[in-house]
Amino acid sequence: MSVAAIARLVQTTTRREGRLFVLSGPSGGGKTTLVRHLLAHIPGIVRSVSVTTRARRRGERAGRAYHFVTPRAFQAARVRGAYLEWASVHGAFYATPRRLVERALTRGQDVLLAIDVHGAAQVKQRKPACVRIFLLPPSWRTLMDRLRQRGTEDSMTRARRLQVARQELRLARQYDYVVVNDQLARAVQELAAIITAERLRLPQR
Repeated sequence: MSVAAIARLVQTTTRREGRLFVLSGPSGGGKTTLVRHLLAHIPGIVRSVSVTTRARRRGERAGRAYHFVTPRAFQAARVRGAYLEWASVHGAFYATPRRLVERALTRGQDVLLAIDVHGAAQVKQRKPACVRIFLLPPSWRTLMDRLRQRGTEDSMTRARRLQVARQELRLARQYDYVVVNDQLARAVQELAAIITAERLRLPQR
């Protein structure tokens, strides 16, 4: 391989558009905690803050956890095509702002979306090169315990979330990677390894 060819190959891996990573998993699986630790350790990746119509939980800050909007404002933005994906989950609407994601990717930033399986399917249709990662709990009992310990829902809401989780887990095999969130440090390391590997992947011809 010539020096010029090596130089072109290096440019291919260093001058690129950002990569889009999609993280899904059942409610209570630890997505929020994992994403927070990942962003603290991996430079060059940003999290897209979703829009939602659900009520703000204790300790959540608007613009950091979610962009909280009214159902009317949500529907108006959806009609305008402002969302990369959207879904109705547990009685509320969630969506990913299209413009913010595409702007970051164009600047060469990698973007991480933490969204449900229905939203992930929409992103795959619109952004086929996205990398999808499914976050699994180590066991069903662990998932139940995590939801209970979270203390943000009543028993009826937890039961509904567990019912949805069963449906989501069946779709895990459709993803590119699966990470088991048993030990937080190891799960963060595995996610970081996936991101590093994908950053080094050469563009498909």
